[in-house]
Amino acid sequence: RIDTFDILHKYTHDYKVIFVGDATMAPYEITHAGGSVEHWNEEAGAVWMQRVLDTFAKVIWINPTPQDTWEYSTSVALTQKLVEDQMYPLTISGIEQGMNSLTK
Repeated sequence: RIDTFDILHKYTHDYKVIFVGDATMAPYEITHAGGSVEHWNEEAGAVWMQRVLDTFAKVIWINPTPQDTWEYSTSVALTQKLVEDQMYPLTISGIEQGMNSLTK
């Protein structure tokens, strides 16, 4: 297991970060301390995501769920906003767009 805090302090800002996941969770996991359904989180997920964004210049999110379903999930919308609309579908085109974003 590797702590996120360690990653934030080990790698320099020029590293590129790619999150892969469906971003589907209880919105409280993103917005509230104690919102996690699996454990007590002292800080909201958004706080940690902001730390990642403050540390690394290039961050994208690859989402395997069909893009036309994203609008129906509050947590996907919250995550998409957190990553400054740098969320891409897990398709050939989506991966190409994401990689282009990382290399700009």
